[in-house]
Amino acid sequence: MTEDDVLAALHSVQDPEAGMSIVDLGLVYRVEVADAHIEVDMTMTSPACPVAPQLVDEAAAAIRAIAPGSADVNVRLVWEPSWTPELMSPAARERFGWGN
Repeated sequence: MTEDDVLAALHSVQDPEAGMSIVDLGLVYRVEVADAHIEVDMTMTSPACPVAPQLVDEAAAAIRAIAPGSADVNVRLVWEPSWTPELMSPAARERFGWGN
């Protein structure tokens, strides 16, 4: 299991308000894979995001779906650094009219 495998799994997690993956929205800050331990730090566009718990749960489920059965998966919600549109993929910025 690699960081790229985890990111690929996280591409399946869609923010229901934006209709895009949490990866493309720049919400995934850190992925670390070490033996049977997978850690992810992610954020939201706003601390008041009503779907934050849902997205954290969906991210953990997406990782568990591809991880070995004994893997310890930890998805943590962080607020530093603050999210900005510059963290979005070029395609996401284009979709929302923020250009490249």
